[in-house]
Amino acid sequence: MSESSARSSSDFAAPPDAHRVLALPVRQRARTATMALFFVAGMMYASWGVHVPTVRDKFALSPGLLSIALFAVAGGSIAAMLTIARWIARVGSRTACLAGGLTMSACAALILVVPDYWMLLVVLALFGFSMATLDVAMNAEASAVELALGKPIMSSLHGMFSIGGMAGAAVGGALLSAGMAPAVHLALAAAINAVVLLVASPAVLPHVPHHEHAHGGGNRWRSAALWMLGGIALIALIAEGAMYDWATVYMRDVVAASPALASAAYAAFSGGMAIARFAGDAVRARFGAPQLVFASASLACAGMIGALLLPNAIAVLTGFTLMGLGLANMMPVLFAAAARVKGIHAAEGLAHVAGLAYFGLLFGPVVIGAVAQTANLTVGLSVVALCAALVAVVAPKVLTRLKI
Repeated sequence: MSESSARSSSDFAAPPDAHRVLALPVRQRARTATMALFFVAGMMYASWGVHVPTVRDKFALSPGLLSIALFAVAGGSIAAMLTIARWIARVGSRTACLAGGLTMSACAALILVVPDYWMLLVVLALFGFSMATLDVAMNAEASAVELALGKPIMSSLHGMFSIGGMAGAAVGGALLSAGMAPAVHLALAAAINAVVLLVASPAVLPHVPHHEHAHGGGNRWRSAALWMLGGIALIALIAEGAMYDWATVYMRDVVAASPALASAAYAAFSGGMAIARFAGDAVRARFGAPQLVFASASLACAGMIGALLLPNAIAVLTGFTLMGLGLANMMPVLFAAAARVKGIHAAEGLAHVAGLAYFGLLFGPVVIGAVAQTANLTVGLSVVALCAALVAVVAPKVLTRLKI
């Protein structure tokens, strides 16, 4: 066995005592249940995203009021990241997944039936809070299952979230095109989410994993390891958020692509991300997390530089695909690492890193826009290449130092 293989295998040598004694079929059912959780979470989030224009039209919102409504979701998510981790550590991932997921379903069903804008803000804030609760809980569950099975599975689970998002957007668009009322579609998506949660939950491992040196007593705010991992996650999601918001604009304004071709920019990035996530676990098991992150970030940096230096449609779409391939496994690896920081409960570590990452996702596109306003969009998107380069340099050293 190579040195890198031995090192990556050692990450999984000692599953938590609570799960080590479980029969293999029980652990495999837990993996299947967790895959279902990630899929429906992606589906539910995409189903909401489809209806952002509907919300704007129903409540006759100006761009400013719509921005406030969208920020209500973000604010609820950030509030959850700051407050929910100790509760998840206390009640366990099964209970937290159910509570977060069912509340998210209820809020989604109410979005298009509330009577006024102020109630909409309340529902959207609760939607964001419950969505983040489910996010932290299901990633904690993923870490438990990963350790119990003794092999990496985090990337493929995040791949299921991507597939769920694509399915939710595609099916939602088809149903709306067929004449289904928007409120009925959201209620249907919420009902499907709730049913899957209830069916899958009995197979979910009930407790969040405890590292052999962690008993939930550590202070995440004083953990240098978590701040380092969170800082890397923030930088990575600045790049990812920029791709979500600016890739299509770059195709339209710089490449001068048609609207139809410009929309392929988002598809190229998302498709590359989904493919790489399903391959990421095998690469991580074979070579280790530091090597995976270095290669991934380097690929993302090269893809972005190519897209900026060669502003023609084929080169840009190729570069954006490489960006998706490169950024795909950043968060799965960092989440897996956050769940294993010594002295910190998995839910605390995940909430800390996810919270910092979310700030990158939220404010990254704003930074890109500010740079583009001052110079141009090509210069603005060079920040994305810089972020990927920083991750390639810093992240492998941090992961190696933490022995994660």
